[in-house]
Amino acid sequence: HHRGGSQHSPFAMPFTQLAGASAAAKALAPTACTTIEEVGSTGVGALTLGFLALAVTTVVMVAKAASADNERRKYYFCCTFICGVATFAYFAMLSGQGWTAIAGCRQFFYARYVDWFITMPLIILTLGLVAGQDFVTLAAVVGADMLMIVALYMGAVSVVTTVKWFWFLFALVSSSIAFPQAV
Repeated sequence: HHRGGSQHSPFAMPFTQLAGASAAAKALAPTACTTIEEVGSTGVGALTLGFLALAVTTVVMVAKAASADNERRKYYFCCTFICGVATFAYFAMLSGQGWTAIAGCRQFFYARYVDWFITMPLIILTLGLVAGQDFVTLAAVVGADMLMIVALYMGAVSVVTTVKWFWFLFALVSSSIAFPQAV
Protein backbone atom coordinates (compact mmCIF):
# COMPACT_ATOMS: atom_id res chain seq x y z
CA HIS A 1 0.00 0.00 0.00
CA HIS A 2 1.23 3.50 -0.95
CA ARG A 3 1.46 6.01 1.89
CA GLY A 4 0.51 9.64 1.44
CA GLY A 5 -2.49 9.37 -0.83
CA SER A 6 -4.33 7.42 -3.43
CA GLN A 7 -2.41 5.54 -6.07
CA HIS A 8 -5.09 6.58 -8.55
CA SER A 9 -4.26 10.29 -8.45
CA PRO A 10 -3.62 11.70 -11.94
CA PHE A 11 -0.57 13.45 -10.49
CA ALA A 12 0.96 10.38 -8.84
CA MET A 13 2.93 9.16 -11.84
CA PRO A 14 4.59 12.44 -12.94
CA PHE A 15 5.57 13.36 -9.37
CA THR A 16 6.79 9.84 -8.70
CA GLN A 17 8.97 10.18 -11.79
CA LEU A 18 10.17 13.58 -10.61
CA ALA A 19 11.09 12.12 -7.23
CA GLY A 20 13.33 9.64 -9.01
CA ALA A 21 14.71 12.29 -11.34
CA SER A 22 17.74 13.03 -9.19
CA ALA A 23 18.98 9.44 -9.36
CA ALA A 24 18.21 9.29 -13.07
CA ALA A 25 20.00 12.58 -13.67
CA LYS A 26 23.11 11.29 -11.91
CA ALA A 27 23.00 8.15 -14.02
CA LEU A 28 22.66 10.15 -17.25
CA ALA A 29 25.07 12.95 -16.36
CA PRO A 30 28.13 13.16 -18.60
CA THR A 31 31.12 11.47 -17.13
CA ALA A 32 34.59 11.86 -18.51
CA CYS A 33 33.71 12.17 -22.19
CA THR A 34 36.38 10.81 -24.46
CA THR A 35 34.69 12.39 -27.48
CA ILE A 36 32.33 15.37 -27.55
CA GLU A 37 29.93 15.82 -30.42
CA GLU A 38 30.87 19.32 -31.56
CA VAL A 39 29.63 21.71 -34.21
CA GLY A 40 30.89 20.76 -37.66
CA SER A 41 32.26 22.95 -40.42
CA THR A 42 28.75 24.04 -41.50
CA GLY A 43 27.99 25.14 -37.94
CA VAL A 44 31.28 27.02 -37.69
CA GLY A 45 30.48 28.74 -40.99
CA ALA A 46 27.03 29.74 -39.70
CA LEU A 47 28.49 31.04 -36.42
CA THR A 48 31.09 33.02 -38.40
CA LEU A 49 28.47 34.59 -40.66
CA GLY A 50 26.26 35.38 -37.67
CA PHE A 51 29.16 36.96 -35.78
CA LEU A 52 30.23 39.08 -38.76
CA ALA A 53 26.69 40.23 -39.59
CA LEU A 54 26.00 41.16 -35.97
CA ALA A 55 29.36 42.92 -35.55
CA VAL A 56 28.79 45.05 -38.66
CA THR A 57 25.23 45.81 -37.56
CA THR A 58 26.48 46.85 -34.10
CA VAL A 59 28.92 49.33 -35.68
CA VAL A 60 26.18 50.68 -37.97
CA MET A 61 23.84 51.15 -34.99
CA VAL A 62 26.54 53.01 -33.03
CA ALA A 63 27.06 55.34 -36.01
CA LYS A 64 23.30 55.86 -36.40
CA ALA A 65 22.93 56.60 -32.67
CA ALA A 66 25.71 59.18 -32.83
CA SER A 67 23.98 61.13 -35.59
CA ALA A 68 20.33 60.66 -34.57
CA ASP A 69 18.11 63.20 -32.87
CA ASN A 70 17.17 62.58 -29.24
CA GLU A 71 13.84 60.91 -30.10
CA ARG A 72 15.38 58.33 -32.44
CA ARG A 73 18.58 57.83 -30.45
CA LYS A 74 16.81 55.61 -27.89
CA TYR A 75 15.88 53.12 -30.62
CA TYR A 76 19.40 53.01 -32.00
CA PHE A 77 20.89 52.54 -28.53
CA CYS A 78 18.56 49.62 -27.86
CA CYS A 79 19.48 48.08 -31.22
CA THR A 80 23.18 48.69 -30.52
CA PHE A 81 23.01 46.70 -27.28
CA ILE A 82 20.84 43.97 -28.82
CA CYS A 83 23.34 43.45 -31.65
CA GLY A 84 26.37 43.97 -29.39
CA VAL A 85 25.34 41.31 -26.87
CA ALA A 86 24.47 38.89 -29.69
CA THR A 87 27.86 39.63 -31.28
CA PHE A 88 29.58 38.69 -28.02
CA ALA A 89 27.53 35.50 -27.74
CA TYR A 90 28.36 34.44 -31.30
CA PHE A 91 32.04 35.25 -30.76
CA ALA A 92 32.01 33.16 -27.57
CA MET A 93 30.47 30.20 -29.42
CA LEU A 94 32.78 30.64 -32.43
CA SER A 95 35.93 30.87 -30.28
CA GLY A 96 35.14 27.70 -28.30
CA GLN A 97 33.74 29.45 -25.24
CA GLY A 98 30.16 29.66 -24.03
CA TRP A 99 29.49 25.92 -24.20
CA THR A 100 29.72 22.83 -22.06
CA ALA A 101 29.27 19.11 -22.56
CA ILE A 102 25.90 17.74 -21.49
CA ALA A 103 24.39 14.25 -21.31
CA GLY A 104 25.36 12.18 -24.30
CA CYS A 105 28.63 14.14 -24.55
CA ARG A 106 26.96 16.75 -26.76
CA GLN A 107 28.10 20.34 -27.09
CA PHE A 108 25.56 22.67 -25.45
CA PHE A 109 25.81 26.41 -26.13
CA TYR A 110 24.65 28.13 -22.93
CA ALA A 111 25.88 31.43 -24.42
CA ARG A 112 22.65 31.46 -26.48
CA TYR A 113 20.55 31.56 -23.34
CA VAL A 114 22.66 34.33 -21.79
CA ASP A 115 22.23 36.23 -25.08
CA TRP A 116 18.45 35.69 -25.12
CA PHE A 117 18.09 36.62 -21.42
CA ILE A 118 19.63 40.02 -22.16
CA THR A 119 18.54 40.73 -25.74
CA MET A 120 14.92 39.59 -25.67
CA PRO A 121 13.96 42.15 -22.98
CA LEU A 122 15.73 44.80 -25.06
CA ILE A 123 13.85 43.72 -28.18
CA ILE A 124 10.57 43.85 -26.25
CA LEU A 125 11.50 47.29 -24.88
CA THR A 126 12.31 48.57 -28.38
CA LEU A 127 9.07 47.25 -29.86
CA GLY A 128 7.14 48.62 -26.88
CA LEU A 129 8.67 52.06 -27.35
CA VAL A 130 7.80 52.03 -31.04
CA ALA A 131 4.23 50.94 -30.24
CA GLY A 132 3.84 53.43 -27.38
CA GLN A 133 3.08 50.64 -24.91
CA ASP A 134 2.66 51.51 -21.22
CA PHE A 135 5.34 50.63 -18.63
CA VAL A 136 3.27 48.06 -16.72
CA THR A 137 2.55 46.02 -19.85
CA LEU A 138 6.19 46.23 -20.93
CA ALA A 139 7.36 45.10 -17.48
CA ALA A 140 4.89 42.18 -17.51
CA VAL A 141 5.96 41.01 -20.96
CA VAL A 142 9.68 41.37 -20.13
CA GLY A 143 9.22 39.47 -16.87
CA ALA A 144 7.29 36.67 -18.57
CA ASP A 145 9.92 36.46 -21.30
CA MET A 146 12.74 36.18 -18.75
CA LEU A 147 10.90 33.40 -16.92
CA MET A 148 10.35 31.63 -20.22
CA ILE A 149 14.05 31.78 -21.13
CA VAL A 150 15.11 30.43 -17.72
CA ALA A 151 12.60 27.59 -18.07
CA LEU A 152 13.82 26.82 -21.61
CA TYR A 153 17.43 26.74 -20.37
CA MET A 154 16.53 24.41 -17.52
CA GLY A 155 14.67 22.15 -19.92
CA ALA A 156 17.61 22.10 -22.31
CA VAL A 157 20.05 20.97 -19.61
CA SER A 158 17.67 18.48 -17.97
CA VAL A 159 18.50 14.86 -18.61
CA VAL A 160 15.23 13.33 -17.42
CA THR A 161 12.48 13.45 -20.05
CA THR A 162 9.67 14.13 -17.55
CA VAL A 163 11.61 17.03 -16.07
CA LYS A 164 12.29 18.43 -19.58
CA TRP A 165 8.55 18.41 -20.31
CA PHE A 166 7.73 20.18 -17.02
CA TRP A 167 10.26 22.92 -17.86
CA PHE A 168 8.78 23.22 -21.35
CA LEU A 169 5.31 23.51 -19.80
CA PHE A 170 6.59 26.20 -17.40
CA ALA A 171 8.01 28.09 -20.41
CA LEU A 172 4.69 27.92 -22.24
CA VAL A 173 2.77 29.10 -19.18
CA SER A 174 5.24 31.93 -18.59
CA SER A 175 4.92 33.19 -22.14
CA SER A 176 1.15 32.80 -22.29
CA ILE A 177 0.48 34.88 -19.17
CA ALA A 178 1.76 38.27 -20.35
CA PHE A 179 2.20 38.06 -24.11
CA PRO A 180 -1.53 38.33 -24.88
CA GLN A 181 -1.58 41.54 -22.82
CA ALA A 182 0.85 43.15 -25.23
CA VAL A 183 -1.32 42.61 -28.29
